Amino acid sequence: MGLAIRFGWIYGAPMDDTKNTQEMPISGADAGLVTMDLTGLKCPLPVLKARRQIGQMPAGGILVVIADDPAAPLDFDHFCQTGGHDLLESAAKDGVFTMRIAKALA
Repeated sequence: MGLAIRFGWIYGAPMDDTKNTQEMPISGADAGLVTMDLTGLKCPLPVLKARRQIGQMPAGGILVVIADDPAAPLDFDHFCQTGGHDLLESAAKDGVFTMRIAKALA
C-alpha cells in the first residue's frame, strides 16, 4: 500500500493547519509508491527524512520526493549514488523539484 506523507513541523514552527498532515493510502497501480512533500525544509532535512522513509520500504519500492530547497537535486543525486538507489526522475517546475527514487534491490 502506498503512502503520501506531509510533515507538519518546520524548524519548530507548525505548518499551516489547512494542509494535509496525514498518511493517505494509495491503491491500485501506485500501491508500491510513497510520496513525501518536503517543501519548506532546507538541507539536510529533505535527504534525512527521505533516508528514514526509504529504509522502511521494500526493495524496489518507489519514493517520490517533492522539495523546494535549491540544493535538493544535487543532494538527492548524491544520496542515490552513495546508497545504491536509482534516481528515476528529477524534474523542476517553478522552483519545486520532484525526484522519483527506486530503492536499491540489495
